[in-house]
Amino acid sequence: MSDFAMEPLVHDVWYVGAWSHELDGGPIARRIMGEDVVLFRSGDGTAAALEDRCCHRGVKLSLGAPVEQGLQCGYHGLVFDGSGACVVNPGEKPSPAFCVRAFPVVERQHFVWIWMGDLTQADPGLIVDFAWHDRTDEWNFQYARYDIAANFMFMMDNLMDLTHLGYVHTSTIGGNPGEHDAAELTTTRTERGARYVRWMMESTPPPSFVKVAGFKGKVDRWQDFEYVAPASVLQWGGGHDAGTGGRKNREKPGGMAVRLFHHATPADEENFHYFFSTAVRGQALDAPANTAFHEDILEAFLEDKIFIEAQQEAVGKDPARKLLLRGHDKAVAYCRRAIRKMRETGFAAAAE
Repeated sequence: MSDFAMEPLVHDVWYVGAWSHELDGGPIARRIMGEDVVLFRSGDGTAAALEDRCCHRGVKLSLGAPVEQGLQCGYHGLVFDGSGACVVNPGEKPSPAFCVRAFPVVERQHFVWIWMGDLTQADPGLIVDFAWHDRTDEWNFQYARYDIAANFMFMMDNLMDLTHLGYVHTSTIGGNPGEHDAAELTTTRTERGARYVRWMMESTPPPSFVKVAGFKGKVDRWQDFEYVAPASVLQWGGGHDAGTGGRKNREKPGGMAVRLFHHATPADEENFHYFFSTAVRGQALDAPANTAFHEDILEAFLEDKIFIEAQQEAVGKDPARKLLLRGHDKAVAYCRRAIRKMRETGFAAAAE
């Protein structure tokens, strides 16, 4: 089996523009889908996104400040509301000719989603649901973002084949390479991508699991990952002491369970913003354990960044050269098919 490496961008879809808390510190300049965007929260708390260019003299609006009516340009004080209209033109009457491009935004579940494509297709019902962010009684999420110099689908590939864990993440979430290669794997296609469940029975707990949950011996470990096109992966994983029934009931008391959300928002075809959230449940619901796990994740994902950026550098020298797929890459192949279907038929059709 073989496949092309870098995927062209899909515009008529929802991407994560920012975490909600990022907007609390003022306007954010972010390149998304090859366009410069400013995300901000106006005085009434509403999140919005505009092109990062004032229509007056072309200055970046991200150099301005949020005000009650919207976002004020830092150069001459013009104010633009969330629709892109100029609502304040100091010393003059606002004119309909003074406006900037606005992008649809939906804020929910700690995400600020943005639509960069055809405005008539921007259906909020197509946004990925991750209700776990709202389950604060069970999960104590922490949020992060890395900028990675690579095509966004290389991150999706990375997440949908975990055999790299035992080689790349030896000091944190990895574990024994041979046990990863021998994991029992079930892979299925879904409406918008792919899902796999891996079981590593009687396996060696990785250092992060020992640190957080205090495992003393072997564990029955699971990894449940679902790719939702174009750029999201929902993760549920964890482990129980081997032979204690964890496979029959992953929700049973004890052990360790983790939830993670991953999303790769393209800045352009060779760069993306990697958004991820992490939380631990079970014996480790307390904040210190969550923090310890999150710190290990931060380290592990920087290791992924090194390999993915190196991959991009090599592939960029010969983009037409195909990459090979192993048997472990079944989910990767399904994901590539899903994103191509979405590109060919559109967001709504691909979700049917």
